[in-house]
Amino acid sequence: MTPRARRWWRLGCGSAAAGLAAVTVWIAAPLPRALAAPGPVPSLVLLDRHGRALRATRAQDGARGGWTSIGKLDPKILQAFLAVEDRRFYDHPGVDLRALVRASLQDVRAGTVVSGGSTITMQLARLLRGTPRTLFGKLRQIAWALRLEAHLDKQAILEQYLNRVPLGQATAGVTAGAALYFGADPGDLSLGQSALLAALAHAPSRDNPLVDPGRARARRALALGRMAALGYARPGDVARADAEPVRAPHLPTPFLAPHFTTHVLQWADERAASPSGEWRTTLDLDLQTALEAEVRHTVDVLADRSVAHAAVVVLDNASGGVLAWVGSPDFLADTAGQVDMVVSPRQPGSALKPFLYGLAFDRGVTPASVLPDLPRTYQTTLGLYRPRNYDRQFHGPVRARDALGSSYNVPAVELAQRVGVASLLATLHHAGFATLDHGADYYGLGLSLGNGDVTLLELANGYRALANGGVWKQVQWKEQEEAALETTTRRVMSSQAAALVLDILSDPVARSPGFGAESPLDLPFRAAAKTGTSRHFTDNWAVATTGGFTVAVWVGNFSGRPMQGVGGITGAGPLLHRAALLVAQRYPPGDLPGPGRAGAVSVRICRLSGLRAGADCPPMTEWFMPGTEPARECDWHRGGRVVLPMEYAEWAGAHTEIQQAWGDPAAVPRASSDADPFRILSPRDGDRYSLPVGADARYATIPLRAGGGDGSRWRWFVDGREWREERWPLSPGPHRIRAVTARGASDEVRIEVR
Repeated sequence: MTPRARRWWRLGCGSAAAGLAAVTVWIAAPLPRALAAPGPVPSLVLLDRHGRALRATRAQDGARGGWTSIGKLDPKILQAFLAVEDRRFYDHPGVDLRALVRASLQDVRAGTVVSGGSTITMQLARLLRGTPRTLFGKLRQIAWALRLEAHLDKQAILEQYLNRVPLGQATAGVTAGAALYFGADPGDLSLGQSALLAALAHAPSRDNPLVDPGRARARRALALGRMAALGYARPGDVARADAEPVRAPHLPTPFLAPHFTTHVLQWADERAASPSGEWRTTLDLDLQTALEAEVRHTVDVLADRSVAHAAVVVLDNASGGVLAWVGSPDFLADTAGQVDMVVSPRQPGSALKPFLYGLAFDRGVTPASVLPDLPRTYQTTLGLYRPRNYDRQFHGPVRARDALGSSYNVPAVELAQRVGVASLLATLHHAGFATLDHGADYYGLGLSLGNGDVTLLELANGYRALANGGVWKQVQWKEQEEAALETTTRRVMSSQAAALVLDILSDPVARSPGFGAESPLDLPFRAAAKTGTSRHFTDNWAVATTGGFTVAVWVGNFSGRPMQGVGGITGAGPLLHRAALLVAQRYPPGDLPGPGRAGAVSVRICRLSGLRAGADCPPMTEWFMPGTEPARECDWHRGGRVVLPMEYAEWAGAHTEIQQAWGDPAAVPRASSDADPFRILSPRDGDRYSLPVGADARYATIPLRAGGGDGSRWRWFVDGREWREERWPLSPGPHRIRAVTARGASDEVRIEVR
């Protein structure tokens, strides 16, 4: 050898050694985390709470898939793939030199690619790294196979491969393949089914039983023959497997509870970069199916009243899990069917009133407090506001229990004026109504009547907070790993206030003046129920909460077209009734927290005045938060007459028939005359108020009103200083409010602001 040749020889050997060393170092280097992990799974499968498939999604590459650990796979699956794809899998280091040499000779003789000689590890490398089908790609595939074998054991490699191998019809892995072709779990396949899946790995598009059953049968027979040759199957078993029908029943991909699953997928995408695997949701598919039928029935019945759509959502009160979610009558009916009214903001009408009353109860108002249901005009930032009741009537003095139970509008607006719109809005935000995203000035007093947009899901979860003692918690979608889910909680109102609200909403007597003696809100178990109707009858709502679950329904039109003569009792009410009964068949209603259990005390009061009952009063028992019980005995009943405060004079003169409703037919109600003593009507002596945290001072005010006496004008004094406005802003501490007429008559009350 010449000196020149020796130099080139040494250079070549050195380069080869350096290259070999570099490859060795590269192989020994730790695998990228994504390759060392068991997943990711090619796709996401959503299950109901009982494990039934709701929806299977495809990954970004379009594949359907799933992941099953190797320990849960039937041994027949493993043997079939080893027989077909890599019979010496456990003997080689990732590359089978004998197979590569054999494949090369076959390719040369045939003048085309007959066999690739790739091992299972090499195929996994191609699936993970996307190596091209070229010489360079083959070399790169070999390198990655050696690296995988250096870091993963054989079982881990086999598990990765079996869960990623393409099996036709955009499926990836034996889990998806078994589900698609056989509707079965990969741990429950026959010998013939296992052999067919393994046969598909060679040419999944060409040998697919849905495309060419003949080719699929031939490939299955080849797989069975190889299994028999290796001792994996006995001749008799092979014969029976070969006789199995090869044409698989192509099972459609499940697409159930579409609105719910669509929302879960959106939620998943927001919280996970690549959601995958099997997710067991909280949904009950049986209940979902039953309620879907009820929604369709409702729109069929109300079609002649211009009703085209309805929606239902059901929550488990303890866990917050979604038990049912029906966003429209038919997801696939038309483009409107894909509108999801469970999460589409609309005006809820009176359905928000319970949160107003709960706030007021925490401010010292009681279920016995008398609210004026009289013609009133309020000056707001939006102009003059004149609220009216749905029955176009005014009901005079109305206790808070009846005002909420019968859903009167005028007392609700008065109450909102007292507690402040800003405070009400803050309470609603604490109750989870995030769609109320404007300021208090934007909504004004109309917020008490539901003039702001909310969603059905928000409404359901808000009522769930009432049933949970006034504590709001997040809705849950996923049955598994509950500890890992967000568990934000907020107190909306005190447990006593929540119990009082629930007691009123479950009181058929309080409901009867507004809704009649019998209504769809009456259920065979204790439930707090409320309806709501937006302006112009475009949206109709109903909610019922029990100790165990909450049901919320909506009826209307996605387009905003008004319904014809459909209100809470005729529209959403019947749907709510049927839905609640269906839920109760599957889940115990449970007990609502009663006022007594929450620490409230009962007092015998006058049914008309709300004061302590006297000898002439029609009595009833009412619940009070400790410290708010009426101290004064009723003075409205005097010698067989009903003597009302001065502010009801005009109303009483026009409603002489009301003595029947007050349980005293002999009495003729009349307003107090000028001879009646001068007194402060608002606030009342002993009232207690809670100053709302962070509330706008403009709204944290109370009205100053007086009546009686000789009719002369009066002046107001707060803590000894004259006050010239009709409303006084709350400030912490005890306060003394005094009114003095021009002729010297006076009255004084003491209140406390916390």
